[in-house]
Amino acid sequence: MPPMIVVAHGSRDPRSARAVAAAVAAIRGARPDLDVRLCFLDLSAPSVDQVVDAVAAEGHSSAVVVPLLLGSAFHARVDLPGLLAAARRRHPGLDLVQADVLGDDDRLVSAVRDRVRDAGVALDDPRVGVVLAAVGSSRPDANERTAAIGPRLHAGTAWAGVEVCFATTDPTVAQAISRLRERGARSIVVAPWFLAPGLLTDRVDRAVEALAADAERADVIGDHPLLVEVVLDRYRAGLRTLAADRAAA
Repeated sequence: MPPMIVVAHGSRDPRSARAVAAAVAAIRGARPDLDVRLCFLDLSAPSVDQVVDAVAAEGHSSAVVVPLLLGSAFHARVDLPGLLAAARRRHPGLDLVQADVLGDDDRLVSAVRDRVRDAGVALDDPRVGVVLAAVGSSRPDANERTAAIGPRLHAGTAWAGVEVCFATTDPTVAQAISRLRERGARSIVVAPWFLAPGLLTDRVDRAVEALAADAERADVIGDHPLLVEVVLDRYRAGLRTLAADRAAA
């Protein structure tokens, strides 16, 4: 069975690495037969190069690389493919397949809804307004895709509304809270569209504190079982790509 190389973003904040490590531990727990390795694109160790080199040194002939990323931004489209291309040149006998990012999979939307409920928020409470906080992108199409998660998170609840905001661009936390209050929300809940806590989630929290000090905070997606399902699905899709590439060779 080819190893799974899980690639996370990396952060100077140690909470981020701990949360990612917990998610990878959950993946290993779900598939104890599978060799799962964790590495980071930046700021944390081990690096992608270190893990790929170790896999090659151990004699593996292939591996599936699963980006632990919610969006198909620069890291997924440029950084990681570049690192893997260089690794293939170093290790011509190692087949590396990059799987799709986690994306806006419906199961991750359900995971966020679970995190909101875990914070003690009832799904049938019409007084609740949820701020879905995400990173934000310089690409409008990426932000539009993230914004479309709001109605999906709202579906099946009686909440006053769900408004998406970004840590790095508009709409801001203030704009999201204002819109929710205009829609009748009396209780604000912050739901992070983040895999792990870090500097950007702290930035969102500070903005919320200034505007709605009594707001509830849901946890990040983290090691939710539905995240594990999505990662394993990406791995299985990578295995199919490996098999197809070998059949075509």
